[in-house]
Amino acid sequence: MNTYIAVYKATHRVIQIEEYSCFTWQQESGEIDLEMLSGKIKRERSVHFFNLQVSDNYPMLLDDIKVTIEKSEVFKG
Repeated sequence: MNTYIAVYKATHRVIQIEEYSCFTWQQESGEIDLEMLSGKIKRERSVHFFNLQVSDNYPMLLDDIKVTIEKSEVFKG
């Protein structure tokens, strides 16, 4: 099992703010599945980030969030 790190940018269809951050995860060695990683970041990070930017009654949909992976590699830290 290897630990990886990715730098990403998340945008929302309506909310005019961008989230720039990094994300670490573990997986078996091999190719990084960017679609799986994007979904994981949406569910575990970005949806919470954008929820902090709006009122409690705003309907936050995962489909409104777009995640772009800028760079990813094995974490050496």
